[in-house]
Amino acid sequence: MANVTCIVCPMGCPLVVTKLDEGYNVEGNTCKRGEKYGIEELTNPKRVITTTVKLDKSYLNLLPVKTEDSIPKGMMFEIMEVLDHIKVSAPISVGDIIVENILNTGVNIVSSKTVEVVNI
Repeated sequence: MANVTCIVCPMGCPLVVTKLDEGYNVEGNTCKRGEKYGIEELTNPKRVITTTVKLDKSYLNLLPVKTEDSIPKGMMFEIMEVLDHIKVSAPISVGDIIVENILNTGVNIVSSKTVEVVNI
């Protein structure tokens, strides 16, 4: 049995997830999404990464980026290590792919901000 707080929506339902002989039982959820989240959190936890990468030719030094979808929680530090070595140049638009299929997860890293070129 595990106690989990659902983060799918702002309600933050307190879940109790119990492993059964055949599957899982989730209590405390107010919607089906909470049930799915509770089971996934025990079997294969995933997260969305929001961070920054280095940026040239802009008034900013860093570009905010995020994963397009959730990635396995256990890969977060590996992905952050890869992103630490990425450097991009303006112009960049929101949604532009910065790293395609990071570490073969099937998930892209995309820009969270539009930045124009600034001649300094």
